[in-house]
Amino acid sequence: MKLKKFKYNGKLYLFYTSKGLLWNLIKVLRGGGHNLNTLSVIIPCFNEKATIETLLDVVKNVPLPYKKEIIIVDDGSSDGTKEILQNLHNTHDTTDNKDSYHIKIIYHTHNQGKGAALRTGITQATGDIVLIQDADLEYDPSQYPKLLEPFERGVADVVFGSRFVSGDSHRVLYFWHRIANGMLTLFSNMLTNLNLTDMETCYKVFKREIIQSITLQENRFGFEPEITAKIAKIKNIRIYEVGISYYGRTYQEGKKIGVKDGFRALWAILKYHFKG
Repeated sequence: MKLKKFKYNGKLYLFYTSKGLLWNLIKVLRGGGHNLNTLSVIIPCFNEKATIETLLDVVKNVPLPYKKEIIIVDDGSSDGTKEILQNLHNTHDTTDNKDSYHIKIIYHTHNQGKGAALRTGITQATGDIVLIQDADLEYDPSQYPKLLEPFERGVADVVFGSRFVSGDSHRVLYFWHRIANGMLTLFSNMLTNLNLTDMETCYKVFKREIIQSITLQENRFGFEPEITAKIAKIKNIRIYEVGISYYGRTYQEGKKIGVKDGFRALWAILKYHFKG
């Protein structure tokens, strides 16, 4: 037990407590919230041998007051990623820590696409909340507490982590990527009647019962507009955006999304708006 200080609504609270009790006190002072026991982190992975070990270490060590279920879906990697994951398993580097995390590794026999890998991972999730994490370290897992805060307050069913909504840091890269992202988000918003700033973000977080109730079809990057269109059709859905930091990669560093994925996203926006 340690002496803790917590300031809320201009008042300073002093008390002796553990980390878990502090988190629960914060929830009480905020007026309740969703009772979380487990966070499922879905990591689709294709040819990410340079980052997958580091990412897994970072995700495992994100401090949260509940358990993490980490689900890695290797989507037919051919660069050695699969062998790295198998070695981690064989050398017990993925041994469960019952107090903080549990790891599942699933292998696709051939490359099917990010959307297909996410479908596989989502069906395996058992946590209260499901969070999508890319394997390339463009998105920082230290942002998890910020992404989960609306769920803790009991005000959100879905949270998008926006690269453009706040003053958080981001790497400066491609002008035309930013323009294309803005146009796709605008077009999606026009059809869904949402006011998102970053429809294409990787960081999408859902209550498990919501994401598992949706039938997903897109195999590649069309997943983003598909899931956005489908959650927008759910009656009384509560969607939040929070600002996140972002470290984008260059194509030389392994970025995979291309022009054809942009056109596929545009088609998906139209398709899933008019499709029931």
